Amino acid sequence: MPAPIISVRIRLRMSSRPIDEPHRVSSQLELLFDLTFVVAVAAAVAQFAHAVAEGHALGGLVPFLQVFFAIWWAWMNFTWFASSYDTDDVLYRVLTMTQMAGVLVLAAGVPAAVEDGDLAIITVGYLVMRAGLIAQWVRAALEDPEGRRTGLRYALGIGLAQVGWLLRLALADSGVLPGSALLPLFLVLAALELAVPRWAERARPTTWHPHHIAERYGLFTIILLGESVLAASRGVEGALAAGEVGWRFVVIAGAGLILLFTLWWLYFLVEAGQGLSDRRHRSYWWGYGHFGVFAALAALGAGLEVAVEQSGHHVAASPQAIGYAVAIPAAGYLASLWAVHALAAGAPVVRAPALLLCLAALLLLPLTAAWAGVAAVVVLVALACVGLLAATLWSVSRAVVTERAAVRS
Repeated sequence: MPAPIISVRIRLRMSSRPIDEPHRVSSQLELLFDLTFVVAVAAAVAQFAHAVAEGHALGGLVPFLQVFFAIWWAWMNFTWFASSYDTDDVLYRVLTMTQMAGVLVLAAGVPAAVEDGDLAIITVGYLVMRAGLIAQWVRAALEDPEGRRTGLRYALGIGLAQVGWLLRLALADSGVLPGSALLPLFLVLAALELAVPRWAERARPTTWHPHHIAERYGLFTIILLGESVLAASRGVEGALAAGEVGWRFVVIAGAGLILLFTLWWLYFLVEAGQGLSDRRHRSYWWGYGHFGVFAALAALGAGLEVAVEQSGHHVAASPQAIGYAVAIPAAGYLASLWAVHALAAGAPVVRAPALLLCLAALLLLPLTAAWAGVAAVVVLVALACVGLLAATLWSVSRAVVTERAAVRS
């Protein structure tokens, strides 16, 4: 019998990977990395769903977005670094697993941060994630002379931002920083984090792979769609535990599933890899624009969870509030997706008039919840999105037919 093939990379010199590397796909380590974020996103969604069910959706929205920013930003930074410098050797794996540990610590701190304003655990988890990435950039600077300035800028910028997060935590715990100043300081530090890549890449752009990046973002979109399914299943458990499952339960669950299928279909209408390859200068806006796509999907999961749960027993939130907890994230997703598709494809794939009509419908439909019920609102939200998908597919097919006819003539 032939001996098994064992692939072990003990130590490789870290250097920039080719932009046009063939057959570049997500590694097993990247897939494992994503799984740890499933835990963190699930924790954030569960806390936001609880706020929605209690009738405090607006109060829970800001903490949810703050937590989600930390999750998204850590995932995004690692993804772009890995696309340029993934060596998959022992040190690279250990530092990546360190970041995974930080994600799990952050996830453990989500309830305390949202419910009690205790930022200690979530800040520690975030700092562990960022420390692992700083070490990766320092290694890249030491081993890749051509990208040394870029690597050092990344390490310095990220490190300074972490000092800011530590100071924020220390000042908040000591009582020196009033509660009213926490959000403005968060926004300042978040802006600093967002500015680091733009500043660092001015030294020398990293060699991220467009098709690899597009695949990674697509996989994270699927993860968030899965989180919405998971959140809705928690609502199913709540309804079943109440023992009052009826036709509304079936209708909401079915409409929610159709809605998620439709949103998945709309996302993958555009081949983002080729678009990023042709328009690398738009990568910042495309990457940052996905915060709206991802956050909206996560929030939609919370809305669907409460919508399903209220079909089995009473919740404090009004039918209109629950309707908006589903409709607003769906609208935010569609608007954000329209923008990132336009950046990758060069022009919007979804026609603006059709999008605006759908968005108007989504924002008006919850007003009928008081007399039509939550089930009707969820069904109509799903139908509005299905209608947008159908109109887009028809428009695309017409364009293809016209193009083929022009070629023949």
